[in-house]
Amino acid sequence: MGDNTGDDSLLDQAKAYIKREYNKPGNVFLGVVQRIDRPVSGVVLFARTSKAAARLSEQFRSRTAKKEYQALVEGDPPNSGTLEDWLWKDSARNVVQVVPAGTPEAKQASLSFQIAERRGRFTLLDIQPHTGRPHQIRVQLASRGWPIVGDGKYGSTIKRGGTICLHAKALKVTHPTKGEEIKLESPSPRDWPA
Repeated sequence: MGDNTGDDSLLDQAKAYIKREYNKPGNVFLGVVQRIDRPVSGVVLFARTSKAAARLSEQFRSRTAKKEYQALVEGDPPNSGTLEDWLWKDSARNVVQVVPAGTPEAKQASLSFQIAERRGRFTLLDIQPHTGRPHQIRVQLASRGWPIVGDGKYGSTIKRGGTICLHAKALKVTHPTKGEEIKLESPSPRDWPA
């Protein structure tokens, strides 16, 4: 499931960990339930059984799973807002564009944001995506003149050595067998510009 870099994917690394730590012989099953783009940090969700993977995946399809992100952007967005767009992915170039409604193969995307902190020419945002489109947060913010710091693909002029200032901060799901709500959290990176 890795990309074309030839690097081990996070999935491969997690399977190797489970095989080693739990003394699992043979192939290890691990279902990818929630993924993030390579330059993004934060929470990723795997399932150790196919039944758990199916139950968790259904929560994302039905939009009952709740995701929280943080992004450090260039520019000066308003204190809060909801962004509604239609997105189209150019698979050949691996970029996404905001396009007019009705564009063939375009998909609707929605997110809400609030300012967490203003940092001079940067703004720290708390973001709640309502849909899960490829590059959604990156392109929706950039289309309004607020590119994510380090995201040259979508207009940032700041280089960060392969990472961008977008972080999957938390994920709330219902445990696939116990039925309890669980919240998975990842602390914010400390190396973002002040």
